[in-house]
Amino acid sequence: MTVDAAATAEIGRALVRLRRSTGLPVAFGGPVEPGRPRVRISELNGTATDSLRRLAVTAGNGLGGKAVALARPCAVTDYSASRQITHEYDAAVAAEGLCSVVAVPVVVRRRVRGVLYGALRTAQPLGDRTLTAAVDAARDVEQALVVRDEVQGLLEAAESRPAPAEGGAAWEQVREAHAALRALAPRIGDPALRAELLDAAGLLAVGSGPRAVQLAPREVDVLTCVAAGATNAAAAGRLGLRAETVKGYLRSAMRKLGAHTRGEAVVAARRAGLLP
Repeated sequence: MTVDAAATAEIGRALVRLRRSTGLPVAFGGPVEPGRPRVRISELNGTATDSLRRLAVTAGNGLGGKAVALARPCAVTDYSASRQITHEYDAAVAAEGLCSVVAVPVVVRRRVRGVLYGALRTAQPLGDRTLTAAVDAARDVEQALVVRDEVQGLLEAAESRPAPAEGGAAWEQVREAHAALRALAPRIGDPALRAELLDAAGLLAVGSGPRAVQLAPREVDVLTCVAAGATNAAAAGRLGLRAETVKGYLRSAMRKLGAHTRGEAVVAARRAGLLP
C-alpha cells in the first residue's frame, strides 16, 4: 500500500492544533489510501486505546466515510445511537469511549486526501466554535498540501528539463516562478515546508559562476523583485515589508556584490548563481 506521506504528516500536526484550539480530549485522522475509496486512520492524539489505529474507513460508511463521500464536514452528538450514519465501526468507537464526533474531509483540487476527527466522550452537541476550528484545521492541511504539491512539481520539472536558453520567453517564466516562490516562502509557518519551497526556488537559480557571494534570504528576495522590474514600494508590498526596509536590504546586497546600481546588482547576483 502506498502511503500519502505528505497528508499523513500534515494531518498529525493539525490534530495537535485542533485539540489545543478547541479543548477536545480526542482527535484522530488519516489519509485516503491512493487508488482506494477509504481512509486509513493513522494519527491519534489524546486516545486512551489503540482501537482506532489502522482502522480502514470505507467511503460512505460511518461518520468519516460519510464525510469522504459528501466531501463536507459531518457531525453526530451520540455516535452509537445516530441514525444519520451506518454503524460498521461502532465497536472501535465504543472501545475508545467516544460519543460526540465531528469528521472534516481534507479536499485538495476536488479530491479528498484525508479526514480529521475531533471527539468528546460525552453525548453533547459540539458548538459552533468547535466545528469552525475543526474546519479551519482541515483548511490548513489543504493549503499546506497544495503548496507541497506545487513544490514537488517544480522540483520534478527542474530535475527533468534542461535549462531554457537565457533571454527567451521560457527563461522569463523561470524567473517569474523563482520570484513567486521567494515571495511565498516567508508566509509558510511550517519550517520544513518552507525549506522545501526555498530548495525548489534554489534549483531555478542556476548561474554560470560559483556562489562566492553570500546574501541573506531577504536580500535575495528583494533582488528577485528588483530583477522583475519592481520598485521599492512594489517589492515592499509583495514581501510584506516597509519600503525603507526594502531599501536597506537592497543597499546591503549591492555592497556585498560590489554593485553601484540596482541593475548591476541583479547582473552580479545572476553571475553568482543567486538569481535565475
